[in-house]
Amino acid sequence: MIITLSIKLVSGIYAENEWACELEVAENMSLHDLHHAIQDAVGFENDHMYSFFISRQAFGSERIHFDGEEFSLDDDIASLFPLPKGKKLFYWFDFGDDWIFQVAKSRKKPREPQPGRHYPFVTTETGSKPVQYKGYDTEDEDEW
Repeated sequence: MIITLSIKLVSGIYAENEWACELEVAENMSLHDLHHAIQDAVGFENDHMYSFFISRQAFGSERIHFDGEEFSLDDDIASLFPLPKGKKLFYWFDFGDDWIFQVAKSRKKPREPQPGRHYPFVTTETGSKPVQYKGYDTEDEDEW
């Protein structure tokens, strides 16, 4: 079955504008695979460490990390929802630049995959995608 996730940029070193998308994914997708899907959706280079955590807020001190004790990065996305009351799921990429995205399950009902559509699939996008490396234009590398 296919479920819809809402991905929303919360913070990042160069986060100047709001950005969010709805992402259709297979409900048995792992968090490892979700990491790659978010990277593709936002257009980042997959060149840093990442983590997922559950907390009341993005910068809260009480975080449940996916370290294999209670939750694992191999867990199916569908098994995480519903989250504990008052808690949210966050994706944290690049521990230096601190790109944090909130991940929420949409209220849309799970459905069968559409024939010919490749998943994960971005259905909607709002705002402006953040620039991962502001001031480092890879097209101008010859000038270095």
